Amino acid sequence: MDEHQQIKLCQILTLLGGNPMAFQWLREGSFLFASILLVLVLLKLLSKEKSRKRNLNLPPSPPKLPIIGNLHQLGDMPHLSLTRLAEKFGPIIHLQLGEIPTVVVSSAKLAKEVMKTHDLALSSRPQIFSAKHLFYNCTDVVFSPYGAYWRHIRKICILELLSAKRVQSYSFVREEEVARLVHRIAESYPSTTDLTKLLGLYANAVLCRVALGRDFTEGGDYDRHGFQKMVEEFQVLLGGFTVGDFFPSIEFLHTLTGMKSRLQNTFQRFDQFFDEVIQEHLNPKREKEGHKDLVDVLLEIQKTGDGEMTLTLDNVKAIILDMFAAGTDTTFTTLDRGMTELIMNPKVMKRAQAEVRSVVGERRIVLETDLPQLHCMKAVVKEVFRLHPPAPVLVPRESMEEVTIDGYNIPAKTRFFVNAWAIGRDPESWENPEEFEPDRFMGSSIDFKGQDFELIPFGAGRRSCPAMTFGTATVELALAQLLHSFDWELPPGIQISDLDMTEVFGITMHRVSHLIVVAKPHFA
Repeated sequence: MDEHQQIKLCQILTLLGGNPMAFQWLREGSFLFASILLVLVLLKLLSKEKSRKRNLNLPPSPPKLPIIGNLHQLGDMPHLSLTRLAEKFGPIIHLQLGEIPTVVVSSAKLAKEVMKTHDLALSSRPQIFSAKHLFYNCTDVVFSPYGAYWRHIRKICILELLSAKRVQSYSFVREEEVARLVHRIAESYPSTTDLTKLLGLYANAVLCRVALGRDFTEGGDYDRHGFQKMVEEFQVLLGGFTVGDFFPSIEFLHTLTGMKSRLQNTFQRFDQFFDEVIQEHLNPKREKEGHKDLVDVLLEIQKTGDGEMTLTLDNVKAIILDMFAAGTDTTFTTLDRGMTELIMNPKVMKRAQAEVRSVVGERRIVLETDLPQLHCMKAVVKEVFRLHPPAPVLVPRESMEEVTIDGYNIPAKTRFFVNAWAIGRDPESWENPEEFEPDRFMGSSIDFKGQDFELIPFGAGRRSCPAMTFGTATVELALAQLLHSFDWELPPGIQISDLDMTEVFGITMHRVSHLIVVAKPHFA
């Protein structure tokens, strides 16, 4: 391989998202290995091309590059790149992402075909490298492939872990943690408050108490385990657009990019933490909060079985890790985005505050029984989900058989992405789609529970998020209390236009900058 070819290969690998420094070996003598790598990739792709000789009526596709296909078109923000491609080529497009044939849908009509009409055929998951390493070989609910095991653990989640009765039984946890959140914010007045940080503590505290039986934000445990960094790294690693996931035949790419070592490190930290938690729960002298937490429930099922299928301790840990993935970050990002939008739209803020204060009156504490009367506040939550779905591109599905969608024939083993971010801003479904206008939901029957495909932050069908009820309750109570307890302003000298709205892409979306505010207590 000559120098030009070495540089070219390095450019291709860099396009794929790798760190150029990781490929320094290309320039330092490992030319034979690099040549073998290139030949293997080409042979693999050529063999796949031959197997696809059958003429298929596939959806429109942007032009492709050799080897990497359309990977270079994803960019740092795939939901935005995919939206632009949809604007040019239509609401259903076919992409060749490395070795992976992929279909992306970006309209409510086609999302309905994917998640309702063909829900069963498209109910499996691709084996994503990061999920296999983090979720105990994909034995969790979110990433487990469709089959008997997945049906079994989903039933456990729906009937045992996240039923309406179980979620209601944890109302005292939500109310106590909201009270702590209010206290922490009030302590900072008249100075500024890092609201982003405190919302993260709230979301983690609720999840830890419900799932693990105690609050790890106290006594230094939050810092000792490095919770925030663990969760943030976890979300980024699960973004689903990692180069190696699109070249499964040459898995060692994960080693070259450093992805494998990052995954192993994060997995080991979570695994060690869960081992400690399980040992605590197995101790008969353990002090309990007075209710069964989710680990208690899972260990009981694991011990007694239900005659259908036995869970291992690794299965238990995988399911609990799902709770972290779905229960902390989605709550935190929704509240952070919601408060940011309200501060940027003071008229909406005043209307929502007036409603909460008229319903709750002089009582300082918002109760969960107040929530059904807070129609404006619930409209705010829906609008936040529309503009800022926590997972902008839903967790990918994989077809188990050939399906026909919008007249196109799509073969088995095709990866499906549903761009919830694009659907929430589709002018075919929404007036003024880029504007924050919660009034659009006042008097509207559209909801986010999986029946209205214009609004699908939790997905729909068999693969919808089973933690929807839990997450919604945790968000709504906190938001209502924040509106009731404080009057909100930006710090002196800071204008709305100064707010940095830059986001970092992962399986959920984070704003890079924290929301710094002045929170004046409403009750003197």
